[in-house]
Amino acid sequence: MSNRFESKNNQVFRISDRAYRLISIAIFLCIAVLFFFAVDATGKSSISKEQESLESALARDIVQCYAIEGRYPPNLEYLEQHYGLTYDKSTFFVDYMPIAANLYPDVTVILIRNN
Repeated sequence: MSNRFESKNNQVFRISDRAYRLISIAIFLCIAVLFFFAVDATGKSSISKEQESLESALARDIVQCYAIEGRYPPNLEYLEQHYGLTYDKSTFFVDYMPIAANLYPDVTVILIRNN
């Protein structure tokens, strides 16, 4: 009676040590590359969510200033000093252009660098 893993000439199928090492290295490299892409995708998603959060915080603070004071903020520094607006200035550039005291200002958030 023969073992099902033995060939007809009674030799057992074996992978050589060199082939086993090469397969192990290839699997490790595939896992490392997949991990790198997953971390990169997570970072890009985080920056996008941070930009959305900054845009909504700006809109909220601008409207709150108008509701409390009866005028829109004259500049971005006014929002930072009086309404607690904070953001990473090395990552985002905020272009704040007031139009008039009673008109909503033109606000643009631009990503400076992608981490």
